[in-house]
Amino acid sequence: QVQLVESGGGTVNPGGSLRLSCAASGFTFNYHDMSWVRRAPGKGPEWVAIINSDGSSTWYADSVKGRFTISRDNARNTLTLQMNSLNPEDTALYYCARAPLDKPLEVVQARNEWDYWGLGTQVTVSA
Repeated sequence: QVQLVESGGGTVNPGGSLRLSCAASGFTFNYHDMSWVRRAPGKGPEWVAIINSDGSSTWYADSVKGRFTISRDNARNTLTLQMNSLNPEDTALYYCARAPLDKPLEVVQARNEWDYWGLGTQVTVSA
């Protein structure tokens, strides 16, 4: 069965960095575009970074552009999010999510219609 397991969350001071990882299993990882989606308290889900299946293209939400970097290792079935210059507005539960193969990525992105999600890892940015 499809499994997405996130790790690497924690509490950091403003300006700090964290590196999130997602271990994927149960499907052919290199077939799927992948994303990191976050949900802050009291808010809806917000995708923050997307990477295509072979890692050649990435997209970022304006709120994280220049600070976050998404990458993937298809040999190890791993997705990573490097987060730098963190600020309190980045506090959220971060999910690794998979794009389905039967919908255009722009639709999935706009509607957050990822077909599988992990359980999430908490990131808290606080002084």
